[in-house]
Amino acid sequence: ACGCMCLGESVSKIKYSWLLSLGSHDSFSYWVDEKSPVGPDQATAIKRLARISLVKKIMKKWSVTQNLTFKEQLEGGIRYFDLRVSSKPGEIGQEIYFIHGLFGIKVWDGLKEINTFLEQHPKEVVFLDFNHFYAMDDSHHYFLINRIRSAFGSKLCSVECVEYVTLQYMWEKKHQVLIFYHYPLYQEYPFLWPGNKMPAPWANTTNVHKLLQFLETTLEERSRYGTFHVSQAILTPRVKTIARHLIRGLKNTLVHRNLPMILNWVKAQKPGVMGVNIITSDFVELVDFAATVIALNDLLLEEDESAT
Repeated sequence: ACGCMCLGESVSKIKYSWLLSLGSHDSFSYWVDEKSPVGPDQATAIKRLARISLVKKIMKKWSVTQNLTFKEQLEGGIRYFDLRVSSKPGEIGQEIYFIHGLFGIKVWDGLKEINTFLEQHPKEVVFLDFNHFYAMDDSHHYFLINRIRSAFGSKLCSVECVEYVTLQYMWEKKHQVLIFYHYPLYQEYPFLWPGNKMPAPWANTTNVHKLLQFLETTLEERSRYGTFHVSQAILTPRVKTIARHLIRGLKNTLVHRNLPMILNWVKAQKPGVMGVNIITSDFVELVDFAATVIALNDLLLEEDESAT
């Protein structure tokens, strides 16, 4: 399947911050290990509760926000990945894992899977947003950053003015990966973009109307900053939501019920300098989310053609 970016030569000069890409929320969480300890991203009370195996099974229902592996997400058109990572406290060495309540796969395995896809699709570009780190000191960060460099090598795009980054620029340089790293060590590496170049304001609500209002407001403020921008079309479960629907899980409660309204909002958007740039969602395979988002880029082409 062709990704969001594979739109032909006519779009190659359009700035990346204007193009519209599709992202997934907690991207790696298609597999979490309910036998592993509860992650350091969780509150103490939950860590205590999670000693009961049933609680871990329930946590898994609310921790898994994607059903597709990285490879399947890439094949479905996802190009932005929201990544939270952690060391395993008590484990010897500095191995880093994806995390969301429970531990997921090793980051290294995920990066290799993404790199394999990029090797097979040399014109595709991905955004990897490392935005939450747990139980990591500087030595863990150096380990992770070296893993990133080992996985992608010359595919990594060095930090540039956002305005310069077009498809044509990436193709000419043979770059395919932009890494956003929300930790001060980014300053030491030319291939780590600062986190503030990828703002992703979070509505933190279970109410779909409040979510859509929040997305509108943050879009209006976007043009001031000269950055990429993530619209998180995500409803966040409260503790009482989880308690009330313990066994059904995230997908069956919040997501299914509200996807139609969220999708209608997406369909009404426009890419471009004042418009949406990256849209993330939970369970991106549930509706034809990718096709809807990719189709919106056609509006940019129409505007581009009418301007020339």
